[in-house]
Amino acid sequence: MAPTLDDIDLDTVSLGRTGLRTSELQFGTWRFGRVTEAGNVEIGEERAGELLDAYAEAGGRYIDTADVYGGGDCERWIGDWLDDRERERYTIASKIYWQTREGDPNSRGTNRKNIRHRLDTLLDRLDTDYVDVLYIHRWDDETPARELMKTLNGLVEDGTVHYLGASTMRPNAWKVARANEIAKAEGWEPFTVLQPRYNLVDREIEGDYLEFARQQELAVCPWSPLGQGFLTGKYDRDEDLPEESKAAESSRFQEGYLTEENFDLHDELDAVADEVDASPAQVALAWLSHRDGVTAPIVGARTVDQLTENLASAAIDLSDEQVDRLTAAKLGPYDGL
Repeated sequence: MAPTLDDIDLDTVSLGRTGLRTSELQFGTWRFGRVTEAGNVEIGEERAGELLDAYAEAGGRYIDTADVYGGGDCERWIGDWLDDRERERYTIASKIYWQTREGDPNSRGTNRKNIRHRLDTLLDRLDTDYVDVLYIHRWDDETPARELMKTLNGLVEDGTVHYLGASTMRPNAWKVARANEIAKAEGWEPFTVLQPRYNLVDREIEGDYLEFARQQELAVCPWSPLGQGFLTGKYDRDEDLPEESKAAESSRFQEGYLTEENFDLHDELDAVADEVDASPAQVALAWLSHRDGVTAPIVGARTVDQLTENLASAAIDLSDEQVDRLTAAKLGPYDGL
């Protein structure tokens, strides 16, 4: 029987060393207002509200967004949704970096002018006085680490930001470490939350990145926990992609995910799913939640049914043997060395 929202009651976990408690599954909103290559809006405002309602009904309290999602519509819709709720009950995280004004080189990156303007704009869209976590969406080599951390610390001192995060920093974890050392020396706020890509297929953060996060007690909240949909079981090794799917899926996705090695991994995923009477997507999410050093995966969905299925993964208790089998089904970058 398919799970219902009445069956789900999300627990909370510590968000690293921030002192905050976060939902064990965070809700990612990157599809809100997203315009597809065909010119369609993937998730409009009405469905966005339905998804937020469903997440809250399941006990979810951590909403992840970015100022470029849906050209800003995503944050506006979240802000409108929050108008009818008690703001303090929700942890809101947003991200800044990507260019927002064509022809303006200062509207990209993490220079002080851009950061302060972008924060003012996103707070206005969210209709709130502060965000709980502000991520830099990418590392900006044009802005010195000292300048970045001084600027970000000012936002924390102003009360408009509570905690700092760094998204998609897998090859640049050393830059985060260096920035945190500068912050420590100056008595400034450091990065305390990391948001890397991590799933059964994409294992690049295993090793130094996760060890760094563990040693520093940093929260790790992975995005793309289902490998852009590959781990849901929607693709078949024995069938060619339909023409419409070929157009929708990039060649990078096809070359990175639709490989014999990954389908072999999926066979093991399917086997464990049968053993615990769950879907492959639920088991893939449960595997992440069982990984040492992972705080809370970020889940998204196009429909309430998909979201309900994903959130129900929180109740799946994999055995150590099942976790080990899934882990061994594909070598990570440091396995066998």
